[in-house]
Amino acid sequence: MNLIIRWAVLAFSMWVATLVVPGITVHGHLATYLWVALLFGLVNSIFGSIIKVLTFPVSIVTFGLFLFVVNAAMLSLTARWSDKLDVTGFWSAFFASIIISSITTVFKASKKKATL
Repeated sequence: MNLIIRWAVLAFSMWVATLVVPGITVHGHLATYLWVALLFGLVNSIFGSIIKVLTFPVSIVTFGLFLFVVNAAMLSLTARWSDKLDVTGFWSAFFASIIISSITTVFKASKKKATL
């Protein structure tokens, strides 16, 4: 159940990113957002984890801000592999990754607070 809720939150954060950031487009409706969120989650968990481990020293030096660059790269990779998601450039992916990370972090923090 927890995985389904996190997946829905990721789809919601993708939707918010498409509303706020020019250059990010999802072609479709709710099912398409869920598909793109699933693909992004898989790409981020497999490739993102490896890249985050390899770039750990850079992340330490930049106080974790480099993780937004890694997430932007994973979002661009997802767009490359899916014909339902379009990302026009690095900055669009970068700002979308900030929005997606912020929303998912707020959700995780509120869930932790609710369980305490």
